Amino acid sequence: MDSTRWNDFVYREGDIVIGTWAKSGTTWLQQIVSQFVFDGAEGIPVLEISPWLEYRPVPIDSMFSMLETQQHRRFLKTHLPADVITSSPLAQYIYVARDGRDALWSWYEFHCSYTDSIYQAVNETVGRIGPPFPRPGPDVIEYFHHWLDGNGYPAWPFFSNIQSWWNVRDQPNVLLLHFNNLKSDLDGEMRKIGNFLNFEVDGANWAKLVDHCTFDYMSKNADQLTPRLATRFTDGARSLINKGTNARWRDILSDHELEKYQNCVAKNLSLSCARWLETGEQQV
Repeated sequence: MDSTRWNDFVYREGDIVIGTWAKSGTTWLQQIVSQFVFDGAEGIPVLEISPWLEYRPVPIDSMFSMLETQQHRRFLKTHLPADVITSSPLAQYIYVARDGRDALWSWYEFHCSYTDSIYQAVNETVGRIGPPFPRPGPDVIEYFHHWLDGNGYPAWPFFSNIQSWWNVRDQPNVLLLHFNNLKSDLDGEMRKIGNFLNFEVDGANWAKLVDHCTFDYMSKNADQLTPRLATRFTDGARSLINKGTNARWRDILSDHELEKYQNCVAKNLSLSCARWLETGEQQV
């Protein structure tokens, strides 16, 4: 990732930035926002029109050119901390968090679905810094330990990403959401998002908007939503839109491993942020 791309991005009034660490509801939120922007339209290719701004393998000129030509309300995604991107009062920011154990389990499964084309795109990118992006091993427990010991390895830091967005939660143009709440009350959370972004939430199309944002709908229409990913993953575009299942770690991690995770949480997050990350409750 190249965070300096945000320095050159020219915001428009009403731009929407969707942030997550990874595998925490990124594509889900892009779909939700697209349904508001395009009033429930079918087959919106969200990953084609909602770019990952700091992603090096996509040339910056072509990305910025596409964004400049867009006439609809623009929405982008980022996996960067809040204190790294160049922000603007013109834009609205939505950040989605997910319990680290759930995010890691989903990330591992996602990483295992990478094809050679992804490793080539990432590892041969001009300007890439650091060692080559590795292939995952066969043991998710070993992967879990590497992830904790390496602070998000082989991706990017996890806990500081979460804390940075928690720190700006009181800004009027920032909305924090939690994966668990989206799963348990999609209708209610979509109303919250719509109100935050000043979209109509009681129109005749509301039921259709909500239906188009369910995992069932997104999975069935994955190739339409993310067409360029059809050949990038072993299970096609559905590798990006998975089941959204939580707690797969619960009967796998030992008490010692769970304690290790909690120690990392306590070391890296404030008490209120840690509670939110685990439960979705935003109590100060």
